[in-house]
Amino acid sequence: MPEHTSFFSYLIAMFPALGANMKNFGNTLMGKPVSAHQAEPLVSAIFVALLIIGLAFAVKGKVVDYKKSVIPDEKLTLRTFFELIISMFYGMMKDMMGPKRAKRYFPIIGTAALFILFGNFLGMIPGFLPPTSNMRITLGCSFIIFCAFNYYGIKEQGAGYFTHLFGPWLGPAGIPINILIFVIEVFSTCLRPITLAFRLFINIAVDHLILTIFMGIVMLLVPIPLLILGTLVCFVQAIVFCLLSSIFITLATEHHDEHEAPAKGHAKHDDHDAEKAHA
Repeated sequence: MPEHTSFFSYLIAMFPALGANMKNFGNTLMGKPVSAHQAEPLVSAIFVALLIIGLAFAVKGKVVDYKKSVIPDEKLTLRTFFELIISMFYGMMKDMMGPKRAKRYFPIIGTAALFILFGNFLGMIPGFLPPTSNMRITLGCSFIIFCAFNYYGIKEQGAGYFTHLFGPWLGPAGIPINILIFVIEVFSTCLRPITLAFRLFINIAVDHLILTIFMGIVMLLVPIPLLILGTLVCFVQAIVFCLLSSIFITLATEHHDEHEAPAKGHAKHDDHDAEKAHA
């Protein structure tokens, strides 16, 4: 995507020590210096993380007294905003994986939701760039989800997490097919973080680029329809990222018995109906 100049470019330029640290960071990890444009997404991501932490501490101070916090505010405040966002994502997870799993895995999904949502909306402010419009940042987010659902899957199922990648056992004659299924499943699992990162990156980058172009053309008149569309894109992409992450965690942690139990229940119910009809 084309490079843009934001307030973070001037921030790096104002502090030579920060720019020197960025160059040293690049020389250490990548073997080449990092320019201001290359450092912008990282600085932007750190800014978003610090902003969320600061707002979280501000909200925590308002909910320390649980007796008062159960009473909702009469108007939209920072506390009610966080309650709406958190309840929306938690409700989505609870409907998908059940309340027990949702409560267990909500910290990582909720953190990703807040970071992506705030990162997306940062691009709506003139002069700022969304960190989620950079492929390296979205790859970092999706890599964390990749490590998480593999860790949760191994922790929940043990060796069964790897054996299910071979598919149903087809006997000695079907070993080549089981090996082929294993290769396909491993490739599909490793492809998940790439598609997750690319989907978020391309949607936010294109949305920000279109908004920037139109604001440069219109200048004085604010393109209200594009701002509304951009707001919708920010919400939808955060929801899609967390929805797919929840699906990956669910697939990694569910046991085969969870599929068989409903089927047995339906079979018993059908037998009972058949006996009742025969009588």
